[in-house]
Amino acid sequence: MQNALKDIFGPMFEAMLKGEMDNHLGYDSNDKNKKETDNRRNGYGKKTLKTSAGEVNVKVPRDRDGSFDPHLIPKRKKDVSAIENKVISMYARGMSQRDISSTIEEIYGFSVSHEMISDITDHVLPELEEWQTRPLSNCYAFVFVDCMFTSETSMNQRSMPFIRFWAIPWKARKKSLDYD
Repeated sequence: MQNALKDIFGPMFEAMLKGEMDNHLGYDSNDKNKKETDNRRNGYGKKTLKTSAGEVNVKVPRDRDGSFDPHLIPKRKKDVSAIENKVISMYARGMSQRDISSTIEEIYGFSVSHEMISDITDHVLPELEEWQTRPLSNCYAFVFVDCMFTSETSMNQRSMPFIRFWAIPWKARKKSLDYD
């Protein structure tokens, strides 16, 4: 179970950071057009994040002049366990860019532009779609359904279900089947 979650969170956080870098520099990676800035990408640094699934190693993009300061995973912050479920639920619910932006501002206390949300979703959505369309086995030894109710406090407080499907294949470890 822990390894399955790590396999999801690592690429998701890396994609979010790449989207933030695109927004910071004002152009996409491998863009051959003339740039408005002299600042360029400068490889990646390594960072170990603490999630609810354990530690996850991610590559953090760098820029040449060192001005890139990610908002979603700030420098010197390692514990992201509070972010992960909220990020997954925002994308899974199909929230608009404005809704995601206002939710991030409400939860974390900083504003994120709609353009930055667009850049981040452009990087994260292919990762999520690949995970959603992965092939499943025809048969599992056991399938578990788990539901946890969480409180959502926007305009009105209401309880929202967070449903997870877990499966144990015949010759493997438990893995997550769904995130709705």
